[in-house]
Amino acid sequence: MTKTITTERQNRAANELRPLQIIPHFLPQADGSALICCGHTKVICTATIDENVPLFLKDTGRGWITAEYGMLPASANGRMRREAVAGKQSGRTQEIQRIIGRSLRAVIDMEKLGSRQILIDCDVIQADGGTRTASINGAYVALCLAINKLLNSGKISENPIREAVAAISVGIVNNTLFLDLDYPEDSGCEADINIVMSASQKLIEIQGTAEGSPFSVQQLTDLITLAQRGIGQIMQEQQKAIAASTTYLKNKF
Repeated sequence: MTKTITTERQNRAANELRPLQIIPHFLPQADGSALICCGHTKVICTATIDENVPLFLKDTGRGWITAEYGMLPASANGRMRREAVAGKQSGRTQEIQRIIGRSLRAVIDMEKLGSRQILIDCDVIQADGGTRTASINGAYVALCLAINKLLNSGKISENPIREAVAAISVGIVNNTLFLDLDYPEDSGCEADINIVMSASQKLIEIQGTAEGSPFSVQQLTDLITLAQRGIGQIMQEQQKAIAASTTYLKNKF
């Protein structure tokens, strides 16, 4: 049965990204920050340098990357209750925090980072699908800016970032493969998959499920290929934002 889905897809092809903008140094008081806008989804990502490490890494000389994620009360339709008021995080929040942290740690040499950690915060100010993938993409830019600060200050001598990382959602909607799902597509699709990949096109994580009918191995392969295309475009925008941040620092100082 074909589902009727109301979406902003009318103005873009099934294999096109939503309009993407990454603004570096969005919060200049942070060690690294970026506002990422993917269509109507907007996330503020910050990176904070902490000259301490978790206890399990004490005296190892290795660093750590960890992440926190949250949605503002008015980021979606209707007011969401703050999780701090509820006294606990939802399972969804914990899951998203973990995938952000894992994605970034996968491309970092922790020994080169040294005995410190970088704390990533991703705050969704407007949600229209793909908040976890947008968070990963913006967090990578914020992380790069924080690491550039460490390099410029002489606290580290080598860049610990091995390669870029980015993420995108793909899915099957009315038997058609779609890239970068917005909320109506995500909530009404037959299959929904989040893919995290490195610049060398190695898979870091795949989160996917059939929401309706099962999908084939060939469809999964085709979705990964579609994701590769989108991730390549996202990485170009990430690099533009990081390059623009260098100009920002020169003008500032």
